[in-house]
Amino acid sequence: MTSTTSVLEGNRLALARLLTQVENDTPEGRAALTELFPHTGKAHLIGVTGGSGTGKSSLVNQLALYYRKSEVSRKRVAIVAVDPSSPFTGGAVLGDRVRMRDLAGDDGVFIRSMASRGSLGGIAQTTAALTQVLDAAGFEIIIIETVGAGQSEVDIARLAHTTLVVEAPGLGDDIQAIKAGILEIADVLVINKADRPGVENTERALRSNLELAHPTKRVARHHGRSVSVPAPETEPGLWLPPIHKTVATEGKGSPELAESIASHAAHLHQSGGWAARDRARLGSELEAVLREALITRFHEHIRHEKYEEIVEKVLSRNLSPWEAVKSLLNGSSK
Repeated sequence: MTSTTSVLEGNRLALARLLTQVENDTPEGRAALTELFPHTGKAHLIGVTGGSGTGKSSLVNQLALYYRKSEVSRKRVAIVAVDPSSPFTGGAVLGDRVRMRDLAGDDGVFIRSMASRGSLGGIAQTTAALTQVLDAAGFEIIIIETVGAGQSEVDIARLAHTTLVVEAPGLGDDIQAIKAGILEIADVLVINKADRPGVENTERALRSNLELAHPTKRVARHHGRSVSVPAPETEPGLWLPPIHKTVATEGKGSPELAESIASHAAHLHQSGGWAARDRARLGSELEAVLREALITRFHEHIRHEKYEEIVEKVLSRNLSPWEAVKSLLNGSSK
């Protein structure tokens, strides 16, 4: 029995081993991805992003518990938790499973921690490949939790169908998400740790900025007075991100949040957004693989000495990087 057959049949040990091969980009891992790809495209990918200290891991834990205990439709859940790598040793703590002990022993939940390995986008380059394996293995919900790297978190929006941006009051700024440039990627906004002081200010700041982006009413002047009037109908198919308050450590707000996630999935299917996001995601993955393949092929067809010579000219400022690339492309032969 091949490893891919075992994965398709639900063998957890085979799945764990294959994920390691894929993460390490081995030939076996690449071959397995090719075999499994026709079995993908069924899972709902949920990205969870936000600043450090907002309680993303606790929130993911509660969401997974909700999906597993739901009386309506109990779903198999996979969690990919991306931890930051040390810039010096390359190691990572990979400690998210410590905060997800409530899920231990459940065969319907699979948790995989992985290191970002220097990726600046909040998700490692191989995260998309891992989600494909988990998708093929039959997990209906795949939650990707990012490292909380700030502005570069927008990469999660290219991977997920539904993106949650998590904020928390009392972290020094009520509009961190807005300043970091990640509010725009939110399909659902979550104010976690909503039992803390200042939650009203955080909600007010987020709501006012959402109204600027998607105005629901406009102000007109009549006889010197300001009068609020309804705005024109919003464009068909437009999704307005809801704001949810949660206390993940106590499980408060998780059912309502899960309902909004389901509503967003339904909206994507009805509006055609699901197919559009799949197309954009797979197009982005194709470009990444193509870029890597072209660079590998390039290095195979140029002498190492020639390459080092060009690098030295760039270092000495005798050649600009653009001129260097042109020179390398024109003379890329051994």
